[in-house]
Parts: sequence; C-alpha cells; structure tokens
Amino acid sequence: MKKYLSLVTFTHTIFAMPFAFIGFFLAVTTTSYHFDWLKLVLMLFCMVFARNSAMAFNRYLDRNIDAKNPRTKVRDIPAGRISPAAALTFTIINCALFIITTWFINRLCFFLSPVALLVVLGYSATKRFTALCHLVLGLGLSLAPIGAYLVVTGAFALLPVFFSLSVLCWVSGFDIIYALQDEDFDRNEKLHSIPAYLGKVNALRLSTFLHILSSAFIVMPVFFTTVGWPYYIGIGFFCAMLIYQHRLVKPNDLSRVNFAFMTTNGIASVVFAAFFLLDRLWIR
Repeated sequence: MKKYLSLVTFTHTIFAMPFAFIGFFLAVTTTSYHFDWLKLVLMLFCMVFARNSAMAFNRYLDRNIDAKNPRTKVRDIPAGRISPAAALTFTIINCALFIITTWFINRLCFFLSPVALLVVLGYSATKRFTALCHLVLGLGLSLAPIGAYLVVTGAFALLPVFFSLSVLCWVSGFDIIYALQDEDFDRNEKLHSIPAYLGKVNALRLSTFLHILSSAFIVMPVFFTTVGWPYYIGIGFFCAMLIYQHRLVKPNDLSRVNFAFMTTNGIASVVFAAFFLLDRLWIR
C-alpha cells in the first residue's frame, strides 16, 4: 500500500480535493438540492480513483524518461519498487472503479466519465508534442469543482465554472514553476515545456500572468452570488500565497521550487476552501 501511495504521490491530492469540496457545497448552498452523505462519499471516491489512475498512468508512460532524469530516477518504477505492469494494472483498475462509481451518482456523471478520464490520462502524453502540457494538467484538475457540482445537481451552471477556471490557471502556473527544474533536461531530450520553450525568465512571467487570471476568476463569484466576509478573507489569503510563491522562486535561484510547489500551494488550497465553507455556513 505504501508503494502505491508513493506511486501516485497521494499527498498531491491536497491540490484538487479542496476545490472538489467547494464545488460540492456550492451546489448544496446555492440550489434546491440538499446535503447527501452518500453523494459526498461517492464524490470522494471519484476524486481518489481519477487521481490514482492519472498519476499511475503518468508514471507508467514516463518510466523511461524518468529513468534518464537525475531528479526523477528515484521514482518507484525506475527504482524498481513497482513494475510497469503493476502500475498499468493499477491504472486500469482505478479507471474501472471511477466509471462504476459514477454510475451510482447520476446519468450525466456516468456519460461524462470517459471524457474526464481522457483528459486526466491524456495529459501524460502531451509533453511529447506541445509546450501547452501545463495547461492540460490544469484542465484535468479544474474538473474537480465542476464535477463535484454535477454530483449534487446533475446539471451544469455558471458558478462552478469560475472556480474551475481559477484552478486551471492556478495549476498551470505552478506547474510551469515546477518545470523550471527540468528546463535543460527537457530541451536535451526534445521534450516540450514552457521553460524549455521560453526560458526561465519568460516562463516565470507567464506563470505570473496565469496566477493573476486565477485570482481574477476566484473573485468573479462575488458578482453572481451572495458571499460574506469569510470569502473575502479567503480570496486575500489565496492571492497572498500566490504572491509569496513567486517571491520564493527566481530565475537564478530554484532552491525553493519544491517548497513553493508543494507547501504554498497546498496551504493556499486548503485554507481557501476552509474559508469558503465557513462563508457558506455564515450565509446560511
């Protein structure tokens, strides 16, 4: 179990999971639908199964690339802790469990489940042909708020889209920062990434622009639904963490990239979601 948790880097669930809770309780508090424990549990299962399949497939598909990269050769497949066949089997099982779980939610979620898997699994191949791979990763994680909203309502709406767009820009921006570590490796191996394509300075500028967009999208719900002071505090904290993240990483100093990637973004996600949930209680 520890090996498989390491394979899928389970701690990274902290990025998307809080926004799934946001999508779920946004639906509960802005529509006529009521809270349902079963739907919440099914949503959590979907999140875990989708992320497990996406990460395991990424590790499987990138196993030869990871073996060449000094930074990633210690990962489970190159290091021999998990075989490629086991990782692929784990991917297939989690894909099947994801689709089966959506069947018990509602018809729309079930019909859209292959599309969701196509996005989250397809990301793993994009670095081979486009520098926009970071945006595809952001798109995959951005499905969390919309998907959770659909679990409750079975219908699309505008409000969760703002949160999904914020996640798309936020994740794409911090993935560009994370990819700065592999700029030379990607260029030498003819892999595509924003740092390899634009260089460190311009990559950081693009990341900053994406995080400005993320902040703007997270403000947009204020104009479409009633919010209280906790939401404004959440916005302020989220934006402050994005600014702090960019102050940590410089083109000539990447020593704190991992801290900026994991710690600041994890804190930003969890704390913002906590203030969002507090705001929903405050409004009600």
